[in-house]
Amino acid sequence: MQKILLIDQQDNLMVALKDLHQGETVTYEGSSYTLQTDVPAKHKFTMSAIHQGEILYLYGLPVAKATQSIAKGEIITTQNVKHYAAEVNLDDHEYAWTPPDVSKWKDRTFQGIVREDGRVATANYWLIIPLVFCQNRNALKLQEALAKPLGYSQTSYDTITRNLLGCHSTNVKDEQVSRPFPHLDGIRALTVNSGCGGTANDAESLCKILAAYADHPNVAGMTVFALGCEKSQVNIFDAELKQRNPHFNKPYLFFRQQEWQNEEEMMTLAIKQTFEKLTIANQVKREPVPLSKLKLGVKCGGSDGFSGISANPTMGIVSDIVVSLGGASALAEFPELCGAEGDMVMRCIQPKDKTHFIQLMQQYEAQAKQCNASIADNPSPGNIKDGLITDAIKSIGAAKKGGHAPITAVCDYGEPMAESGLSLVCTPGNDVEAVTGQVAAGANIVIFSTGLGTPTGNPIVPVLKIATNTVVAEKLSSMIDFDCGAVIEGASLASVADQLLEQVIKTASHEYIVKSDRLEQFDFIFWKREVSL
Repeated sequence: MQKILLIDQQDNLMVALKDLHQGETVTYEGSSYTLQTDVPAKHKFTMSAIHQGEILYLYGLPVAKATQSIAKGEIITTQNVKHYAAEVNLDDHEYAWTPPDVSKWKDRTFQGIVREDGRVATANYWLIIPLVFCQNRNALKLQEALAKPLGYSQTSYDTITRNLLGCHSTNVKDEQVSRPFPHLDGIRALTVNSGCGGTANDAESLCKILAAYADHPNVAGMTVFALGCEKSQVNIFDAELKQRNPHFNKPYLFFRQQEWQNEEEMMTLAIKQTFEKLTIANQVKREPVPLSKLKLGVKCGGSDGFSGISANPTMGIVSDIVVSLGGASALAEFPELCGAEGDMVMRCIQPKDKTHFIQLMQQYEAQAKQCNASIADNPSPGNIKDGLITDAIKSIGAAKKGGHAPITAVCDYGEPMAESGLSLVCTPGNDVEAVTGQVAAGANIVIFSTGLGTPTGNPIVPVLKIATNTVVAEKLSSMIDFDCGAVIEGASLASVADQLLEQVIKTASHEYIVKSDRLEQFDFIFWKREVSL
């Protein structure tokens, strides 16, 4: 296996694929480099002597500026470079793109659920929604009251406690419950971190996200809890729901706790009425639908120095294939586009989207500055430790998830993504806040790369976890669904992308259950932009 990699001919940085040691000489395509420092795998070293103030390139783009002189063969660190990105050009010009050959995929289908309005679901859930954080307990209690008796509980850690008490289980399989609603995939509860104690805009924004989840094709119906005095009133939620879908007609139960003298009475009725509605939710069947009905969310978290080399570009190929077939893809995490703005602007089809994207990025940066921070501060300690030294290095590698397709829409948090093509969806880099936003935008499956490992999931959409390297795939096999480590070992991106798309099809068909669902990792965090009052 090759020890080092040159990603682009314009680069003056080389990537270490294996741990390299000071004094070691490595070669690449006839050129030799004697290392002046140790260079751990995933980190980068200079291909020539670099002067203070000189620009460093990776992926063919500027990613850093030297803060001091750097010798040829020396590792770059946070001590000798700082974040740098090229200026953005808003001039109107046509983006040239050659779509991939998708002939072998054009007749492929997945087993989806076609709703009355023609939208396609990849899952079928009953959703429990609290309009305010003080209703989280009621939402979770309703889920608990229904999910385990109806056969939807995946984890059985309580058997460990029973065994410690001497109540030894005879046979775990004997305890499994057959599902009386075989076409219902689960009962999922959201928990929220807002709804009151914030600004009116926060309450409206939360209701907008909750309405997007309620209207999502993967949701068959919903039970909603309110306290009564919260800012996120049910009339705001209903208005957002009507705006999202004027023809919304799913089963909808509502309980306002302050109208009840006894909580047990309210919960008893909520359980009974929800149980009755599950019969309606169960009246669906999967059928073959074209891949053009896929709406991907492409996400990365716990990134490492291999993310932009293996998993992210593999996901980008899958995204391009789906888009070329008439499907949709959503690239989010705006802090992780800091340094990649030029490429994003160049790919926007409409001039208004170029301007809108830059405005959203500037607003985001302004909010960060109010907190004495910058979106360029995005790389975490784990990212830096694994070779993502500047935000531009992280961002340009992260943007690879979006492939090379033109950008057809730029959306703020909670706004619907385009029905086809690649959309930019404004979210934080925070894993759960970002996935929450992508699902609210309409993604019906999320493909999520990680180099260090993350358990992130979602209540209503499968999150397919993709490892950038085989070490983490094997070490964290309980949370990783797919391994892109073969790319680091020399396999072609195209071949691994074909395998990943097959896994996406199985997941969308419910033939494969993602690890985050098996672990009951049902994460939902609303991006609360405003101040608490």
